[in-house]
Amino acid sequence: MKKLLALLLVSMLLLVACSSGSSNGKESKENSADANEITVWAWDPSFNIKALELAKEAYAAENPDLKVNIIENAQDDIVQKLNTSLSSGTTKGLPNIVLIEDYRAKSFLQAYPDMFHPLTGSYKTEDFVQYKVEATSVDGENYGLPFDTGVTGLYVRTDYLAEAGYTVEDLQNIDWKEYIEIGKKVKEATGKRLLTYDPNDLGILRTMIQSAGKWYVKEDGTTPDLADNEALKLSFKIYKELVDNDLMNFHSDWNEFLATFNSGKVATVTTGNWITPSIKAETSQSGKWAVVPHPSLPGMESVNASNLGGASWYVLDAPGKENAVDFLTKTFGSNVDLYQKLVTDVGAVGTYIPATKGEAYKTGDEFFGGQSIVSDFSKWAEEIPQVNYGMHTYAIEDILVVAMQNYLNGQDLDKVLKEAQEQAETQIK
Repeated sequence: MKKLLALLLVSMLLLVACSSGSSNGKESKENSADANEITVWAWDPSFNIKALELAKEAYAAENPDLKVNIIENAQDDIVQKLNTSLSSGTTKGLPNIVLIEDYRAKSFLQAYPDMFHPLTGSYKTEDFVQYKVEATSVDGENYGLPFDTGVTGLYVRTDYLAEAGYTVEDLQNIDWKEYIEIGKKVKEATGKRLLTYDPNDLGILRTMIQSAGKWYVKEDGTTPDLADNEALKLSFKIYKELVDNDLMNFHSDWNEFLATFNSGKVATVTTGNWITPSIKAETSQSGKWAVVPHPSLPGMESVNASNLGGASWYVLDAPGKENAVDFLTKTFGSNVDLYQKLVTDVGAVGTYIPATKGEAYKTGDEFFGGQSIVSDFSKWAEEIPQVNYGMHTYAIEDILVVAMQNYLNGQDLDKVLKEAQEQAETQIK
């Protein structure tokens, strides 16, 4: 009996030792509470990661003792890792700061309300464009520090316009109906379609409805708003009109998208400002492009400004959060000089309003005929209507992709949207 007790005691001691060794090994390394170290996750090495490296360099002047680890992950991997850990009720293995796309942010903030550290009062929200502040807030509490804007523009080939008898001035503050009429004449004169789109990605609908202050859900961010959404209904009609008039080229992936406008197959590109470097990649087209305001929805309250994409920074409620907040607020939250570098070195248009007065924002771009496109985008960003993206943007859009095909194939629009409404209500309970 004594031998058995002794054996059990040794086994317990070994188990405790192994457990202690594990705690001081990989787990503690991944979740370091080191007072002088933080970790940041983001995607896209040429954009977000490069922006972080510039922020790290700028912050070193404020606090050279803090070690900032920048880890690149694909956006889908970040989403998966966050869901896996947070659904288990732990932040272990996660970074101190994470970049989250604005369309996805509230799905995390509302599903895991105690896992993110509030940033309310840590920076001046009035210094940022307000649609971004709305996208990072829940129930009046601010959780994210806004980063880049997905403010949209209508990129136009000025040489194609000229062939059809138009100038850039003719496309200032037009609506989608006017845009289509111009497109018909450009196609007649040049043989070029108006724009290109992926039928499985209806981002174009997002830009249309947000210009009218509407979204796929109501203001509560949860209730589907499809069947009686007049902005969405009009957007469906406009999309069909583009297709019926053979003004819409279709592509199936990102590379085809780039190739379509780089090869000169379309006369315009309507999307977020993040496409600028890809348009400029075709250097032979320098001087042949301009950017005008995004079309508005005709016949209803709508502005010539909208958004597609964009992301913000979030702090996990874990050891090191104080340093994480300090890093963010002293860089992306207040550093005007950093934002000048983000424009010149990365091509990132931020949402920090004081930075727009800097020289980098005012500089003309010869590729666009000397136009100060960054300044224009910044001005349009302040005009974007605030909407509640809610938690289900992509789930609802999957439903609308099918609905759009049914509508294009001849089904009644009211019936199509009613069925989409019912399906959304069933799926996102």
